[in-house]
Amino acid sequence: MARRTIEADKGSAPFDHVDRRDFGYNARQVDDFLGRAREYYNNPEPDDVPITSRDVRAMTFDPAKGGYDPRAVDAALDRLEDVFAQRERDALIRREGEQAWLTQIGRTSAMLRARLHRAPGERFRRPTKRNAVSYDIEDVDALCVELLGYFEHDQPMSVDVVRRAVFREAKGKDGYEENQVDAFLDGVVELMASID
Repeated sequence: MARRTIEADKGSAPFDHVDRRDFGYNARQVDDFLGRAREYYNNPEPDDVPITSRDVRAMTFDPAKGGYDPRAVDAALDRLEDVFAQRERDALIRREGEQAWLTQIGRTSAMLRARLHRAPGERFRRPTKRNAVSYDIEDVDALCVELLGYFEHDQPMSVDVVRRAVFREAKGKDGYEENQVDAFLDGVVELMASID
């Protein structure tokens, strides 16, 4: 069986740049991170600091005029996250068996579904500060309904729907606390990426 590697064309920029007057992602930071990720994926050494699917998902880059097109970089990071998630799943199965993986996703799924089953408008905390920026409750609850369909009724749904979810802005207690919603959605993405 051929070993899968992450390749890059070293002769040209891996992504299109935005116009030099517009802001994109800092090209050096993107190149450095993707280079480290590629090196770790292709040749993991015991002394290396591991790069995980979670690290890929959490990666951010400074804005830079004329930088890389953020949409192209984000799409590449999504694919990279999926590759790392699949490798992590396969490593767990090799180490501990398929039952360990099934147990892990079962626990995670149960925890996520418990929150999804909360009543609309009560799925997440409300910000304590009156004017804090928050997420529109109806928008978040609509995504939660879609996720219930995916988890419990085998309705098709791409992990990219969750990754790209955008919610209208609300203020204070009129919305859900952004950090809690974001942490929950990270868990959903992690689970979906390891299953698909």
